[in-house]
Parts: sequence; C-alpha cells; structure tokens
Amino acid sequence: MTTRVPAISRQCRICGGQLSRYNRDDVCSACSSDQEAAARDFQPLHHSGAGRPVHEVGVVLRTWRAMTGQSQADVARRLRMTQQNLSQIENGRHPMSFELRRRAAAELGIPAEDLGLSEPHGAGEPDSPEARASQAQWRAERRWLNQHRSELARLTAGLYPSDHRVPSTPLIAAPGWIQAQPVELPALKLSLDERPYATAADGSEPETKPVRPLCSAEERFARYTSAVRHLDPPRLFESRPSYRLLRTSLATRELGFGLAAYFDKLDVSEALGHEVAAACLHAGRGVPTSAESLRDKLPFREVVGDPFDPRRRAIIPAVTTLTVRLRRFPAEPSFLLHWRDPAKVATAAGVYDVIPAGEFQPASVALWDRRNDFDLWRNIIREYSEQLLGTPEHDGSRSAQIDYENWPLYQELEKAQERGCVVPFFLGLGLDALTLAATILTVVVIDDDIFSRLFRKAIRYNDEGEIVAVGDGRPAEGIPFTSAAVDRLLQSEPMASPGAACLALAWQQRDRILGA
Repeated sequence: MTTRVPAISRQCRICGGQLSRYNRDDVCSACSSDQEAAARDFQPLHHSGAGRPVHEVGVVLRTWRAMTGQSQADVARRLRMTQQNLSQIENGRHPMSFELRRRAAAELGIPAEDLGLSEPHGAGEPDSPEARASQAQWRAERRWLNQHRSELARLTAGLYPSDHRVPSTPLIAAPGWIQAQPVELPALKLSLDERPYATAADGSEPETKPVRPLCSAEERFARYTSAVRHLDPPRLFESRPSYRLLRTSLATRELGFGLAAYFDKLDVSEALGHEVAAACLHAGRGVPTSAESLRDKLPFREVVGDPFDPRRRAIIPAVTTLTVRLRRFPAEPSFLLHWRDPAKVATAAGVYDVIPAGEFQPASVALWDRRNDFDLWRNIIREYSEQLLGTPEHDGSRSAQIDYENWPLYQELEKAQERGCVVPFFLGLGLDALTLAATILTVVVIDDDIFSRLFRKAIRYNDEGEIVAVGDGRPAEGIPFTSAAVDRLLQSEPMASPGAACLALAWQQRDRILGA
C-alpha cells in the first residue's frame, strides 16, 4: 500500500497567494506579469522614479482606505489581489509593483503622483513620512471636494435659516441682497474706500489646522493657499489686488468697497469648503442627506460667524454674468454655459457655471488701475474678451492702463447699450453656502445681430475650462433658454452656486429681462 504524501503549501513571495504545485518559481503568474511590465517600463520595484520610495505607497493606500471607509477586502478585490498582500503593502513589508500602482490609480482614483507614477506638483517631497501622509490625505480630500462641490453646497445651505436661502439654488443672501426686480446696471452706484480694514478671521486660526497639511515633520502650511500652491496648483493661481465689499445699501442701490488681495478670499473660503469635505469623509458616509450631522464638526465656520458681516472676514466678490442671446423669432433665446476644469481653476471647480465669470478686481497692480477699473460693466467686458474671445488675460504685465474709450469691443458694446441692443442687469448679491464666497449676480441680454458680429469667433476652450455646445453646434450657439433646460441644470447637473442663482433669478424675471 502506498501512502499519498500531502502537497506542501507554497505561497507567492509577493502577493502571499497560494502557488500552483506545478509552479517552480516563488511568484505567481500575476505577480510575474507585474514584474515583467515594470521591467519593460524601466521602473525599478524599489523606487518609484518620481521621488517617492515605493514602500511609502502603502501609507497612501492606507490613508485612502481610511478616508473613503473601504475595507481591505473590498480594495483587494478591486485591485485583483489578496487581502494579505494588500495588508503587507500597507504595512511597508512588500513593495508595490509599477503595474499594480497603475491599477490603483485607474480603479481607485488615487492621484498618480501619490503613487509615484508621475512627478509631484510641488517643488519637492518632504523628508518626513508624516508630512507625506498628511499631504496625500489633503490632496485626496481636496480632489473629493472638487468632485462634490455642487452636492456639498446644497448640503451646507441647510446650515442657514430658510429665509436666507435663494430658492432652487445653494446660494444664501442677507435680507435685501436679492432685488425684487432686476435693476439696470448703470443705476447701481459704487464707492471705493482705500483705507485698510482689519478682519476677525483670515484663515490662520488654530481651527484651520486640520485643513492645512504638514509641510515638514513639525510645521503646517501657514495658509490654505500655500498648500494649494505647493500641492495642487491650478493653471491660474496668483494673488491679485481685488475689491472688497464693505457696505451694502441696496435700497438706495449703493455698494461700498475697499481693497484686499485675492488670496485673502481663498484662505477663508476654500478652507471652509475643505472643512466640510473632510468632515463628510471622516464620518465615512460620503455626502450625508442632512446638514445637522455637521453642525458640531465645523469649528472654523463657527469662528467666521455671521457670513454677511464684512468685519468678520474679507468679503471679496466675483462678478457672475448670465449671457442671454436674444435670437430672432421664432427661435428661442439661448444662454452660454461653461464647464470649469479643476485642473485650471482654484474655485468652483468641476461644475457648470454661466459665462463670463471673474473676480471683481483691477486689471493690474498699478495704482491708477484701482480707479480706472472700478466699474462692473468694464469688469464684465474684460471677461467677455478673455473667456469668449480668448484674448490674453490682463495680468498686470503692462504699464499702461486700459484705454476703454478706444477699445473696439468696449466701444461696440457701449454703443449697443445706448441703442437698447445690449442691456446689463444687476440681480443682487449672494454667498455660496459651501465656501461663503461672494458673488455679484448679473445678466446681460444681447441682441442676436450684435452677438453674431462680436462673438462669432468665440472659442470653445479657454484658460478656465470649456464652453458647452449642444449637439454639433458651435459654443456661441448656447443652451436654449427654456424651462426644460433651466430645470435640468438647477435640479440634475452640478452647477456653481452663483451660476445657478443667475439662472434661477433670470428665469423667474424673464418677462422683465427679455422684454427690455
């Protein structure tokens, strides 16, 4: 009688999986393929090729799992590996092959630079593993914030009284900020006070530490914008002089402004948005259905306090304009829509918005531009030039102020306004509930002939994203200004809060706007 000798169980030295009895090697076929792919791509297994030791990729994976509430078993299944191997990678006991890192980037959405597949955004990787983990977590949180801005804005609107909310939008407004009837823009009176004014909150408070990652083993980035600049810089990112809202008296159609810097806005607004995103992620539920669960988890929002008080923080408004093209009957009017690319912009990223939209700020740092550009209509026309026609942005590189009276585009629009062929309206002021970023809401109605002549060569892609085209139409054709299109954007699509407000208010007041 012969005795059957039981086979000796052998495990793959990389993934820990059981090896076939016929496999003479010490790695399974899947890991062998990974190694071959890595060799073909000249990516050594012990180093990423981009400055991050591969064993530290485990920290990235473990952080990503903790933030998203994923179990090791779930992630291992998605990566087509064993849970044991994933555990060994997360604990730094095994390297992660180049092919497996590529799979993690594709399947899990982890940034390629965090997995050592491309060069990091910043000037260099910190020496501290704690700082690297902190920065990887911050980048993942910010990416999640950009992916869910519209949902998070609607969520945080629930933190404020119902009488502060602009219907059908995630915008909030103080009493009297939204006009009962659209006001023609020239009727608005602006004043500028150039004296310095302090603020109670500027984004450096201890309450912002959770959204300011480590830049070294013991030190955090001083401001939110410092982290953005080094870890996730969009194409457009510079602190320009800006007009700061100081006083509102809309009953008499007056707005008072001072001066500030653009980053004064972002250090507060983007930190507020990041705080909400982090609170949702750490709760492990994604975007919750009610804002009540967040009330005790937003310490920086509590520090900011009254969102409408210009003494609490620097309220630096953008100017958002809904452009309505008044087509010849029987064609429906249309409006322009813009997709804001997260790789290009620092605010309102990953959502649709109306166009043009831009910060209310001088065209340069020159002192003479503070007065020369202190005009909403001039600001809107500059944005038309940049975002629709693709002309270079006024970035402060020139020494002379803009000669508006001899600028052909400005001249054409001014003459058309005098004839009633172009009518700009002021709708009011509002704050995005998520970030508390302020916006001056406007609409410009343009006769079809004027629009065709001035914007027939409108570009599709600009420095901030893409102008949306319907079907095979050109971008300048726009979206039909109809109930169906407006309802879809307000109810089903990710819309920037200011753009949603412009669209909702303009549709509500369409008889007045289109009849003008």
